[in-house]
Parts: sequence; structure tokens; C-alpha cells
Amino acid sequence: MKPTSIMNRATPYLFLAPAGIVLVFALLYPIGYLTVASFFDWRMGSPFADAVFAGFGNYAWILNDPNFQESFMVTITFAFSVVILEMILGVGLALMLERPIRGMTVFRTIFILPMMIAPIVVGLVWRYMYNPQFGIINKTLKKWGFDSIPWLSSPDWALPSVIIADIWQWTPFIFILSLAALQSLPRSALEAARIDGASEWQQIYYIKIPLMMPVLVVAALLRMIDAFKVLEVIFIMTNGGPGLSTEILSLQIYKTAFVSWELGRAAALSNILLAMVLVITLIMFIYTKIRDARIARLQAAAEQY
Repeated sequence: MKPTSIMNRATPYLFLAPAGIVLVFALLYPIGYLTVASFFDWRMGSPFADAVFAGFGNYAWILNDPNFQESFMVTITFAFSVVILEMILGVGLALMLERPIRGMTVFRTIFILPMMIAPIVVGLVWRYMYNPQFGIINKTLKKWGFDSIPWLSSPDWALPSVIIADIWQWTPFIFILSLAALQSLPRSALEAARIDGASEWQQIYYIKIPLMMPVLVVAALLRMIDAFKVLEVIFIMTNGGPGLSTEILSLQIYKTAFVSWELGRAAALSNILLAMVLVITLIMFIYTKIRDARIARLQAAAEQY
């Protein structure tokens, strides 16, 4: 093989090498260090060299801990609730607002503002809005003749309150992606459906949603990953309370590391959370591959006829 040919083949890898080195040190090294630390009894304030090897002791302790079990269920409930509701609201709003309406540009700009606000600010805003004494929500309820609701002080209402705040902030993200997907749909398919007499609901169910599905799967995956690692909003609004009613795993990791000073257990908790996210990502990846293969088979069958 000629030296010129070898250089031509190696050129792309040479350009990618700096990014690969940064990736190794910025991503793989911390994950590896975290994995190693999870097998040691390591406390804050002591060097890692003094840590005692614990094997799978940290993982065994966590899996048998009632607090972890409750936080696990809170995390699952929170993540799936916000993603499902945000997908329904975001896609629904995109379907409603895809048509050109006067003043729609201004409305879209205002609508996406919540996702640009820092999570800490979002937590503070909703904490004041939920305040039982001077919060605008309870004031409005009293004005309409309803009793005030202990939004953040009741275990029954705290988690729904946090879910509402997250939906308010991140529904615009789903809306933007859904609207972009709708505007990129082939007009020919929609025109053919109208000519064939398809109603608006039939066009949405049989044409728009299936064609939007690749974008919706990516949007749902991104939101699911982000929902599993949300921290600031819950930390500011409830700090995991009352009790453990809003303590998701990311908040439990923070408290384990910086309140209890158990760095080894915090590392093990982080690995468990990472494994949960990877499992969900793998499931959605497999679903996407199965769906693409099914579409390819249908297209091949249609071409034969």
C-alpha cells in the first residue's frame, strides 16, 4: 500500500484523535474512578489511600436500605410522570399551533422562555408561588372559594407540585422539537390524505405521528435522561421532603456524599443511577432498531407490488 493512501485513510482519525483524548479524560476516567471508589469504604476528609476495601458491601447496603427503595420509587414515578405528560402537552401544542396564526411568532418566543431559566430560579419561583400564606396559587384558590392546599408541606402534594414545576419548565423543549418535526413533514403525504378524504384526526394518527416518531423517540430519551438526574429544582423547593416523598436518587447521592460524608456509598449510588439510565437508553435504542426494521420490511413489500 502506498504511503499516500495510508495517510489519506489515517487523516480522519488524526483529526478525531484530540477529541478522543479529551473524551477519555473527561468522561471515561471519572466513570472509572467512580466505579473503583464504589468498592471502598471512603469517607469525606480522608485521602483515598486510607480507604478500606469493602467489595460489594456498599451495593449490598444500598439495596437493603429502605430509604434507597423509597427514593428509587420516587425517581421512577417522577421521571415517567414528567416525560409522559410533557410529551402529551408538547406534541399536542405543536399540533395545535403548526398552522400560521397571527402573532404566533411572539407566542412561540414567550412559550420557550421557561426552559431558558436557571433551575435554581425555577425552584425559587415555584416555591414562592406554592407558599401557603402569600403564594399566588393558594390566593387564587381562596378567591374562587376553595380551601388552600399544602403544596410542599404534605407528602401527598409535594411530588405532584414538583412534577408541575418540571412540566412548566420543559414542555417547551418537547414543543420545539415536535413543531420542527411537523414543519419538516412531506406535504405530498398530507395532501394525498386530504384528497382521499382523511379527517384531521386521521391525518394526525396515521400520518403525522408515525412520521414524527423518530424525533419523538429522541426527545423522550433526552427528557428521560434529564429527569433521572434533576436536582436543583427539587433541592430548592422541598429538599427531598416532607420525609422522603420527593427525594429522588440524585438528591440522595448529594446527601450521602456531602451530608453523611459517605463517598464510597455515594459512588455506588451514582453507578446504580447510571445503570438505570443506560438500561432505559438501551431499551429505546432496541425499540428504534425494531421499528426501523419493520418500516424497511413494509417498504420492501410495497415496492414488490
